[in-house]
Amino acid sequence: MKKIGFIGCGNMGEAMLSGALNSGFVKSDDVVVHTRSRESLERLNKKYGIHMAKDNKDVAEKARIIVLAVKPNIYSQVIEEIMDKVNKDSIILAIAPSFSINVIKSMFNKDIKVVRAMPNTPAMIGCGITGICFSDNMTAEEKKEILEFFLSLGETIEVKEELMKAVGSVSGSSPAFIYMLIEAMADAAVLLGMPRKDAYIFAAKAVEGAARMVVESGKHPGELKDAVCSPGGTTIEGVVKLEEKGFRSSIIEAMIKSAEKFHKMEATSTSEPK
Repeated sequence: MKKIGFIGCGNMGEAMLSGALNSGFVKSDDVVVHTRSRESLERLNKKYGIHMAKDNKDVAEKARIIVLAVKPNIYSQVIEEIMDKVNKDSIILAIAPSFSINVIKSMFNKDIKVVRAMPNTPAMIGCGITGICFSDNMTAEEKKEILEFFLSLGETIEVKEELMKAVGSVSGSSPAFIYMLIEAMADAAVLLGMPRKDAYIFAAKAVEGAARMVVESGKHPGELKDAVCSPGGTTIEGVVKLEEKGFRSSIIEAMIKSAEKFHKMEATSTSEPK
């Protein structure tokens, strides 16, 4: 039996696959993949040396950890295809925001082992952060194994399932907000005469460095901000303008809107057949 199988392997699925292989969590010979696109499947086989499954059932039959890396709208279809091939030793790993652990169990109509994870796109370069929760029937050893898998993508934190909407907002959706910030910073630098190529690098590295300062210094973000703001200096002028324009409240409101959408998607999924 293969260690891990991917049903679907788009951007996030491939990020997980690449991370698992590069970290040594798994060898290519222990991975089986199926995608709807034969061309995509052959590309993954050529790039990573993984086994190509003939269909989704084949993945479920051959792999112990089964990653559902497909869009939420086809979860029902995929689960219906594989439910008879999933056994008591199988672990279903779901990365779609729509489905709770209990809903996924009900869709399989059996007491299966389920991992619910919310990775983010920086996982593609090994800098992701993943929120994760487990069904009650998983052993400590199985949980440790899954956590090791996600550590190959960056950092991972186990959370209570009711906090997954917060995870989806603070780390899942937020990269898009940060990209907008970087783009705006670069636009301003271009307006001030800097070549655009350089502007994107300056802006992105400033964001990267500031984020690392928060993580590695252990200091409160407000304290780090204060340290940059000299009395009567240039930075405090910018900070005052951001406060005037509602910068922080805009970020908070954007995250709340993302969380509300997450909650609606989750609520809608409770109508899945049992």
